[in-house]
Amino acid sequence: MNRRNRTLIVMTIALVMASLASLAVFRSVQRIPVREIEVAHVNAVVAGKAIPIGTLITKDMVKVIPWPGRNEIPTGFKSVDEVTNRGVISAISENEPIVEGKLAPLGAGGGLAPTIPPGMRAVSVKVNEVVGVAGFVVPGSRVDLVVTVEDPNSKTTITRAVVSNIEVLTAGTRFDQEKARADGKPIQTSVVTLLATPQDAEKITLATVEGRTMLTLRNPLDTLPTETQGVRMSGLLGAPAPPPVERRVQGKKVLVAAPQPPAAPKIYTVEAIRAAKRTEEPIR
Repeated sequence: MNRRNRTLIVMTIALVMASLASLAVFRSVQRIPVREIEVAHVNAVVAGKAIPIGTLITKDMVKVIPWPGRNEIPTGFKSVDEVTNRGVISAISENEPIVEGKLAPLGAGGGLAPTIPPGMRAVSVKVNEVVGVAGFVVPGSRVDLVVTVEDPNSKTTITRAVVSNIEVLTAGTRFDQEKARADGKPIQTSVVTLLATPQDAEKITLATVEGRTMLTLRNPLDTLPTETQGVRMSGLLGAPAPPPVERRVQGKKVLVAAPQPPAAPKIYTVEAIRAAKRTEEPIR
């Protein structure tokens, strides 16, 4: 038997022994009983579909799923009955756990009213494409309210920002902030509802009744109040002409235009040359 044949015999025997050993190990592993470790879990109520703000929750909108017990949701719910007939005050995504902070109290109902924080008021103003910043005043944006009225003291027209950094609750019939932020498209509407304090609500109401209002859109990161003195027509067009002077001509009162203030005297200068330096000096 030559060397080549001996090598082939040895390799064949080794391959057969390795196959038998692998088969034996595989059979041994199969005979080991399967050990199942039970994972402790609790029930959690999640949204079966996206639920927009203002919606009154029904049973078909939510579902119960098992949730790991060691990571239990602190303010979550375990039963569908606990969330049924409660209004949503913050939009809920699909399969998102429902927590207490996103629901209105039981009996508060749905719609816009439960979304108003305690101590605040919702007040609506009539707008058009110009007043509403071409439709880009959408729910969740921040605006200032500017009013143009006649000043009863000076009998002149004045424009001034009366309230600043107020949140837009709704634009028309839409009050879904997440949708408004996602598309970023203008909303053609005639009514905008603002979230304001009772004092600001009074100012807004008076401004809309007595004057012409305009909304100015703010950057949401700009939270500083708008502090201006307003602008009058005289400040817009420059200093007004002096009032007429009353004089008597042949026993009758006649209004004569006030004399204009004298013009400033003209200043004469003399050009002086010192070496290679040329200067102009005024004559006093």
